[in-house]
Amino acid sequence: MRYFSLLLLCVLCSRVPAQTSALYERTLSSLPQFIDFLSLSNDAHIEGQLEPNLQWLEREYSKRGFTTQRLPNEGIDLLLLGFPAEDANAETVLFYGHVDGQPVDPSKWVLAPPFNPVYGTMAVDEAGSIQYENAELTARPDTSDVRLFARSSSDAKAPIMMFLVAWDQMIADGKRPAYHVKFIVDPMEEGSSPDLPGAVETHREALAADHLVILDGPVHAINEPTLVGGARGIATARLTVYGPRLPQHSGHYGNYAPNPALRLAQLLGSMKDQQGRVTIAGYYDGIELDEATREMMAGVPDDPRQIREAIGFSEPDGVGENLQEALQYPSLNIRGMSSGWVGSAARTIIPATAVANLDLRLVKESDGDRLLELVEQHIKNQGFHLIPDGREPTDQERLDYPRLASFSGRSEYGAFRTDLNGPTGTWLQRALTNTFGEPPVLVRTMGGSVPIAPFVNTLDVPAIVLPLVNPDNNQHSPNENIRLSNYFRGVESLYGVLGTGL
Repeated sequence: MRYFSLLLLCVLCSRVPAQTSALYERTLSSLPQFIDFLSLSNDAHIEGQLEPNLQWLEREYSKRGFTTQRLPNEGIDLLLLGFPAEDANAETVLFYGHVDGQPVDPSKWVLAPPFNPVYGTMAVDEAGSIQYENAELTARPDTSDVRLFARSSSDAKAPIMMFLVAWDQMIADGKRPAYHVKFIVDPMEEGSSPDLPGAVETHREALAADHLVILDGPVHAINEPTLVGGARGIATARLTVYGPRLPQHSGHYGNYAPNPALRLAQLLGSMKDQQGRVTIAGYYDGIELDEATREMMAGVPDDPRQIREAIGFSEPDGVGENLQEALQYPSLNIRGMSSGWVGSAARTIIPATAVANLDLRLVKESDGDRLLELVEQHIKNQGFHLIPDGREPTDQERLDYPRLASFSGRSEYGAFRTDLNGPTGTWLQRALTNTFGEPPVLVRTMGGSVPIAPFVNTLDVPAIVLPLVNPDNNQHSPNENIRLSNYFRGVESLYGVLGTGL
């Protein structure tokens, strides 16, 4: 909680330049419409919830002269918006945003239900607990800590709304972008957009562009304008180790019947050293960080002490010299384990099985399928016989093989990374520097994953992430919020991007 206080202080003290009067007034007057947009529930796992959102976007963007086109998809259709430049030979910028949100548990929302947007504040009390209070708009909401609480207020309806407001002011100022604008709206991002690769391939001509700008994610923790050159991909896996056919009495068979929980722990422990580095041969192959890259990462204003206080640990793993360097390597993470019973339900038994679910965060140099194969081969090298996932061992297999396991995995989508000093990155750096008077924070790659690799690989287009929302927004959690000062600054950022030539 101490870190949260420090983070909140950074957020409050961050650089927020005054907007022009016209842009400020337009942003302020857009809040009721933003609230209307946030009132639409948007869980892609619930049939029919996304359609009103897509219709809202079609209506609002078509009123502004954008073409709207549904791109058929195996899941929910993608929505492509477009606005041409005056020069037919101009380059094309494709903006990416997503309109779906994480599932909600209304009982966990403090101020109001998740689709009943309300203004409020968030602060840490003397005991270190987060307190939420209702609030009214202040005289200058662009410089206050007033927030708008609702699902997707930050992730990620805010950038879509910011874009609309910036566009309206640009047109009111008698301007238009010097490039063709396309905006692709993904309605299934929170579900990893499983059908996106096929859709991008099918509609590659409609989606063709020279630059891709991803409007998603929070700015750096110091709450300053930020550009991110890439994101990690992700693969997932499940590992099951088998013991006796049924749980056995630990008194009768302890020290005799093998315990699958222990064997799973030993197997997982064999995959990393004491510093947290993966020991599986070939796992880090292909990753080389030159001096210029290390210098750029060292320039990211991370505070190691604050990070440790936030998460609650004394010493980080030794994969990299710092957080940014650690993110340049693929990870191998245990995201959950299960065997027997614990707590008040604990029983004196030898469990029958032990299960671990893993995730592998991928970098540009690593292939998810290859890493999964390396993990599988490592399991075999530890003496385990693998049976097909989804079935129990046969009686004969239990007798023939002293170490039995099953392993299955799937590479969800790959990583992408674009040089921040390439044409797309330098254009965005110029736009933000001209807008705010100082260069943005440059992050080589974010630790999280967004399903953008199909665009980058299929369309062969450089992609940069332009995050706009506050870092303390409770993304994916109850009480998600957007600080109004970040909302105002996001509009200003996009006004600068739309008005800056390539």
